[in-house]
Amino acid sequence: MTDARSTNITWHSGSVSRADREKLLGQRGVTLWLTGLSASGKSTIACIVEKMLLDRKKHAYRLDGDNVRHGLNKNLGFSAEERAENIRRIGEVAKLFTDAAVIVIASFISPYRKDRDAVRANLGAGDFVEVYVKVSVEAAERRDPKGLYKKARAGEIKGFTGIDDPYEAPERPEIVIDTENTDPENAARRVLEYLDAHGYLQS
Repeated sequence: MTDARSTNITWHSGSVSRADREKLLGQRGVTLWLTGLSASGKSTIACIVEKMLLDRKKHAYRLDGDNVRHGLNKNLGFSAEERAENIRRIGEVAKLFTDAAVIVIASFISPYRKDRDAVRANLGAGDFVEVYVKVSVEAAERRDPKGLYKKARAGEIKGFTGIDDPYEAPERPEIVIDTENTDPENAARRVLEYLDAHGYLQS
């Protein structure tokens, strides 16, 4: 599905550099990649982080798993191959935003380590910050705001991450947030503290 099919194409460089854009916006472009089980709290944290950044006059944009499947990736299902293509496409979009000096907040289950690692490899050094939103299957299932775990247990959803499909936790994420012991506001603050400490919020 990811085989290159375009031919006779040339990359056209512009006269405006990423450094120019970062200087204009007063920040460094970066992709914050929130990964974790369904109902781990990824989307909630992502929304708060985006609002906190905008309150600080920083340019940020949130890419949400469900939202992207309404448009860009609406032709993809949930097989391993289609999940990989879903993440590959999002990775390319995130790379464009990052090059535009925007702080990207991507919240996707992204269950397979190799797919997340491929996104990291496609971005420049320091451009990918993996945020592991950690929660046990039991705790996620108790929350279950969309009723997805219940449907998966009933056999109505096949290949559901954490039930009959694996979730491969990050091995060396930049940030780990245990949402069984951390509320969303404090989790979001931790993300901003990381960005501050590593110079992303200044050009």
